[in-house]
Amino acid sequence: MASRKKQPSGGGRGPGRRAAGAAGAGPLAAIVLAAGKGTRMRSARAKVLHELCGRPLVVYPVELARAVGAAPIVAVLGHQREAVEAVLRARLGPTGVTVVEQTEQRGTGHAVRLAMPALASAFAASEGGLVMVLYGDVPLLRRETLEALVGTARRYSCLAMITATPPDPTGYGRVLRDERGHVIGIVEQKDASPEELEIGEINAGIYCGPADFFREATATLSARNAQKEYYLTDIVARAAGSIGVSAIEADFKDVAGINDRQQLAEAEAAMRARINKALMAHVTFRDPASAVVEPDVELGVDVELGRNVALRGRTRVDHGARIGDGVILTNVEVGAGAEVRPYSVATDAAIGPGAIIGPFAHLRPGTRVGPEAHVGNFVELKKTALGKGSKANHLTYLGDATIGEGVNVGAGTITCNYNGYEKFQTVIEDQAFIGSDTQLIAPVKVGRRAVIGAGTTVTSDVPAGALALSRVAQVEKAGYAQKVAKKYAEKRKSG
Repeated sequence: MASRKKQPSGGGRGPGRRAAGAAGAGPLAAIVLAAGKGTRMRSARAKVLHELCGRPLVVYPVELARAVGAAPIVAVLGHQREAVEAVLRARLGPTGVTVVEQTEQRGTGHAVRLAMPALASAFAASEGGLVMVLYGDVPLLRRETLEALVGTARRYSCLAMITATPPDPTGYGRVLRDERGHVIGIVEQKDASPEELEIGEINAGIYCGPADFFREATATLSARNAQKEYYLTDIVARAAGSIGVSAIEADFKDVAGINDRQQLAEAEAAMRARINKALMAHVTFRDPASAVVEPDVELGVDVELGRNVALRGRTRVDHGARIGDGVILTNVEVGAGAEVRPYSVATDAAIGPGAIIGPFAHLRPGTRVGPEAHVGNFVELKKTALGKGSKANHLTYLGDATIGEGVNVGAGTITCNYNGYEKFQTVIEDQAFIGSDTQLIAPVKVGRRAVIGAGTTVTSDVPAGALALSRVAQVEKAGYAQKVAKKYAEKRKSG
């Protein structure tokens, strides 16, 4: 649902009422509340560390705030602070977010009050400025909704808030309006009267308003309520009597928080559907309901995705590539026109243009497959570069190897790269031919155009153009089959 804006409502132009636009010229800062444990998740991990489409929940609001231009961004953390902070630092860098710790859970108003001093330097050199408040467990909030919220707060220098109308409002704070429809306050579920519980419009808890208003309003909050907490919702009534309130209505599914694993699964399904729908403008999905494409994945024009595909992390697939059924790619670059056949798995790898991978191939971290190269069924590569046009089509392990262009690697070939203590390199130069069932005992080098006979164990370097063989001489015993058959036939008769 598109968000709908309503004009600011609330008190008249008393001393606290500001002129329109007074906060519009200043900076925009964000506070992300993520201190809770999330007991309904029944998990040893903090709720905001649970992943949705490959990202921890807390990453979604932080990156959304950054996308609409918020700086600084303050994350209020509590339960498992160090682990949550580590996730944010890894994602955003050492200066991407400021962390404030809430050691005692005393409500959302208390959390915002703790965060305000961390924003002081951002507003010191300017008049006005806005603060928005987001939540670490609300991953589906849309950018256009947040932009509408910020735009409204800038335009009217008011407190802008998001509301929604869920099928069942139980558990949520209700939006109180006067006879003219103006927002005058929020009442929490446990403090609501029977009449107020009949209200269907709920407060999503997402706000944007002047920084000085947040500073003053949170500093004087009271904990006189059923929960004995400092409710951030109390600032709404205060704004209604001073700077005014503007409500923006959003789809409840977009602003709902994640409280348990069922809601997490439902939110992931919604996010997957949202991502896939956007991609279908230029990508072919054989079964969009079964495809998993995480938010950081990039897909070019005319890419084709099979059934039950999972594209994870920072995977990038260039135009015209085809990804077969059951393929799982994590942080993989796939070149234009490449084909990854069914049930192949690749992680932290690169596949060149026009290459063919699989079916049932495994590319482990550090693998780079060159243009038009082939990696066939039940072939595993680890930290290996396979050159342009080279082929390893069957039942092969190539680890810690550098393989040139136009090389043919026969079925059953193994690079023996590990002695139990160290890893060693194998080098195979351009256009060499490696026969089936070859063992290359690293460190070893096979020269350009060299030929390794089938069944050979290579223990030393092979010069360019040479043939290497290591076989036991073949012995034939005439009449052996008949003698054995006769022996066992007589044994059966005697038995």
